[in-house]
Amino acid sequence: MNRTETRPEAPAPVEVAAPVRRKSLFREYAEAILIAVLLALVIRQCGVQAFTIPSGSMMDTLLVGDYILVNKFLFGAELPFSDAHLPGLRRPERGDIVVFKYPNDETRDFKRIVAVGGDTVQVVDNRVVLNGRLIDEPYIRPGSIPAVPSAHCGYLYGCEPTVVPPGSYFVMGDNRDNSQDSRYWGFVKREKIRGKAFLIYWSWNSETHWPRWSRLGAWLP
Repeated sequence: MNRTETRPEAPAPVEVAAPVRRKSLFREYAEAILIAVLLALVIRQCGVQAFTIPSGSMMDTLLVGDYILVNKFLFGAELPFSDAHLPGLRRPERGDIVVFKYPNDETRDFKRIVAVGGDTVQVVDNRVVLNGRLIDEPYIRPGSIPAVPSAHCGYLYGCEPTVVPPGSYFVMGDNRDNSQDSRYWGFVKREKIRGKAFLIYWSWNSETHWPRWSRLGAWLP
């Protein structure tokens, strides 16, 4: 009886995986830094941006040395290298503290909106008469209202009832005796408004060289 011999099967060839090329440490760090920078730019351009208060025109609401956050998404994020904006959640309103491009030299500035397009505004002894009614302004710095009413008005805008053009705003500082605002140079156009101030996150008193702890985290309505 013939016995059939079975030969062992040859082992299948083992596939050798190609070596995985790892990124260099420099490339990994460079990519992480680039992504972080891009995210920071997007947040700064479209969301929230930090600003420093440079002058006393908004005292005592905002002091020199206050560091504040500005919501740029609320009114519509700015498109880079232009004054155009994306659609926002709402339009700027009376009472909003806004940062805008100063009409004369386009540097940033902070003021409070006291009248919007279509309003009739008049300024009498540093007080606002809006649509024929004197409005309550608890935010005005104490001492800004003269004790004795004056018949003289030296402003370029607002001495007489003035209609705010559509798409424009009449802004004033809370420190009415020390504020270059719409009374002197006119209206702020919508496209020049960059955002609404909403929080003081740091405050430094340069005279005492000490933080103003009580102002940290103060909310700006």
